Amino acid sequence: MGTVSKIINVTGNSLMKNQDTSVEIIPNELSQIRFFVKNSTEPVIAHVDNLVSTDHCVTIGNKNKDKVMLIEHFMAACAFCGINSIDVHVSNYEMPILDGSSLEWVKLFKKAGIKKSKQPNYTVSEPVYYLNGKTSLIVVPDKELYISYSVNYDHTDLKNRWVSFHNKSKEDEIIEARTFGFLKDLKKYQLLGFARGVTYDNTVGLKDDGYTTALRSVSEPVKHKILDLIGDLYLTGCNPLNFKAQIIVKEAGHAVHAIVARELKDKLVEI
Repeated sequence: MGTVSKIINVTGNSLMKNQDTSVEIIPNELSQIRFFVKNSTEPVIAHVDNLVSTDHCVTIGNKNKDKVMLIEHFMAACAFCGINSIDVHVSNYEMPILDGSSLEWVKLFKKAGIKKSKQPNYTVSEPVYYLNGKTSLIVVPDKELYISYSVNYDHTDLKNRWVSFHNKSKEDEIIEARTFGFLKDLKKYQLLGFARGVTYDNTVGLKDDGYTTALRSVSEPVKHKILDLIGDLYLTGCNPLNFKAQIIVKEAGHAVHAIVARELKDKLVEI
């Protein structure tokens, strides 16, 4: 069981709906990450079986139709901090975006103190594949965790770009990698009701001639894809940073991550 030493309170803005949202994080002893939306007493358990949508972000819900959006960066922070036993009370239907990465969540966890216990490692009983045109996601057993992620965007720096994350290598660069999108698409998405809380501080905008802000590290947008993957695969119920597996991803996103998480959850074996 991994949890926080004391209650955490934070308030911020939501990325999709541009609304104020407050979060209270309370330790539990259930080995579950549970969300409570507004004043609901029925939890939304962070698990792929409760997935509602992967449209622009990850949304989970329960049988009462309580839903919480944009959980992926928070879940990734929990993975990096070894946290799996908390209750998360959200005042709105979306988690705050904070700085657009997992960095502020990790800082909040560390400031509160983290109670860690030894957590198991996992391998896969057999390889898991998703292959569809240019998109692929493959998980095979290995002696340690190795993630390779490829993107191929219409951008000078992001054509056929591969980034790897090997166990704990460059962990900080993954944690601090911010969400991103093409600046030219922003108004379109906002008219559709998404990305209304985008700012220069929480999102890296991709321009024809570069970025709207200085990158925190080389290939930061690809590193954010790895961050999303870690948060999404934590919905298997097992911390993906404890996987003994090689994960190779090419031109994927939340929807593909979720498809693989659904299959992977039944093929993870504790070792």
